[in-house]
Amino acid sequence: MDIIVCLKQVVDLQQIRIKRETREPVLEGAPFIFGQFEKNALEEAVRLKEKHGGKVIALALGNAKLKDLIIEALAMGADEGVIMTDAAFAGGGSASTAQILAAAIRKIGKFDLILMGEGSADNYSGQVTSRLAELLDVPQITYVREVKVEGNRIRATRDLEDALEVVEAELPVVLSATSELNTPRLPPLTAILRASKKPLKTLTPGDLGIAASAPVVKTLSNLAPQQERKQVLFEGDADKAVEELVKVLRREL
Repeated sequence: MDIIVCLKQVVDLQQIRIKRETREPVLEGAPFIFGQFEKNALEEAVRLKEKHGGKVIALALGNAKLKDLIIEALAMGADEGVIMTDAAFAGGGSASTAQILAAAIRKIGKFDLILMGEGSADNYSGQVTSRLAELLDVPQITYVREVKVEGNRIRATRDLEDALEVVEAELPVVLSATSELNTPRLPPLTAILRASKKPLKTLTPGDLGIAASAPVVKTLSNLAPQQERKQVLFEGDADKAVEELVKVLRREL
């Protein structure tokens, strides 16, 4: 079973500081990670390989630091890594990302299953899965929390918030993972050391036949929400404080 896992390099949101004066995020020095959903996708791919055989290719898009980060995916159990770090790949939005991934997957060749996260940790648009499936002309199954493969068919349980839906499809399929799908493993030190010896390939725009172009998505503003505090202090016992609070809230309506 040949499985491709699409990974996206993002800034660790837990490490971002906000400037008090301008409310702008400080990205300098913040570490890069793979999002949680991508790790769920990778973990499921490795489990399927361990059960059914085959190989897992970690396909990742990011900046020059991606080469160090991909080691984590290889240590978790991916057999090969394919990365795209050229600046021409950046700033394209969901449509461009899907086109780049589709071109890279065609370059890789045969696949039975493509796994990716339900949404990226930075933008969380949730569009790339559907766009990629359309470009590759294969079925898609989104919001997956359980997977079973039997022969040439896959059965997946989808989480629709108010209900669970069980669907089946013939391989190949594009699938997006939720956090309920599994708990990603923490690779031991021996796996991390072996990961550096696994095959790693870098694809350029020339390799994919993609010409460099100006970014189609331009960030005009990226500010933290402004919060205004009323600074109203309620004193006295609890009943009286609640009564005063209700009066103030009513005046705000």
